[in-house]
Parts: sequence; structure tokens; C-alpha cells
Amino acid sequence: MENNCSLYLITGLMASGKSTVSELLAKKMDRSVHLHGDIYRTMIVSGREAMGNNLNEEAARQLNLRYRLAAQAAKEYCNAGFNVVLQDNYYGNALNEMAELLLPHIPKIVVLNPDLESIRQREENRNKKGYTGFDMKAFYDGFIGETPKIGYWIDTSELTPEETVKKILDYYK
Repeated sequence: MENNCSLYLITGLMASGKSTVSELLAKKMDRSVHLHGDIYRTMIVSGREAMGNNLNEEAARQLNLRYRLAAQAAKEYCNAGFNVVLQDNYYGNALNEMAELLLPHIPKIVVLNPDLESIRQREENRNKKGYTGFDMKAFYDGFIGETPKIGYWIDTSELTPEETVKKILDYYK
């Protein structure tokens, strides 16, 4: 099958809307896959290290493995003719590293970037809690300061998930 896939790489802080937006975006495309990069962490049933502000050596190794597995799965789906929306937490230089792992596919990078107060409210209103072991403000400041300004950074503070998807699709026409 000819390879004409679109590969979206969606990142942002926890509670920024990655899962919801990624699922809606994938549903807008024919033959699409929504990959949750975090699934590769949750598959470890024994010996899984906790993620936090400061990773120990084993946690960093597991995070790197998670990224490599997600990139490989995304490429395989693309090679099979599927459009892919890959979402996970790619902070700092990890965003550049993921883009490189996805080569020869060129990802359409989207960084969901709501303000800190919106993240606080979303975290309070969702079933899962992501900020266990994380200082939310320090994490937010670090993400904004250390993540390269590549791709489409979008402030989703006042946007619905549907409006966010429309803006992404318009940006990457």
C-alpha cells in the first residue's frame, strides 16, 4: 500500500486535553489510529518505576523505552497506510527526540498549551490524577521553558476539544 499517512504527534502537560483531542482528531481521518504512548508504561506489571519531577536511572530507561516503542508502533501503522495520532508527554528535548525517532515520517507536531489555571481546573474535574509526585507550577514552568518551540503551539484554555481539532486541521492543511 502506498504510504500517504498523516502522523500527528500531540503533546502537552497532563490535563491539557491530549487524550480527548487526539481521539477526536483521529476520528476526523479515514483509516486512523490513536496511539496512547503511556500504554507502554502501563503494560509493565512488575518493576514499573514511578514518573515524577526527578527520574531515577531505571525510570529514565523505562521512559526512553516507552518512547521508542510508541515511535515504532506509529511508524508501522503509517507504513500499513493508517493515519496516526500519537499522544504522550514529550517534555523538553524529548519532543525533538520523538520527532527523530519517527523518521522517515515527518510528524505534524501539536503542543496543547492551556494556561496553568485551566490545567488546575481540568485536573480537579477529571477521573484520573496525573500530578501525583509532581509540583504542578514547577512542572508547568519547566515545560514552557524547556520544550522547544517547534510545531503548532496552541493555547486551548478557552477552546472546546472540537474547536481545538478544527484549529489543528486548519493549521496543517
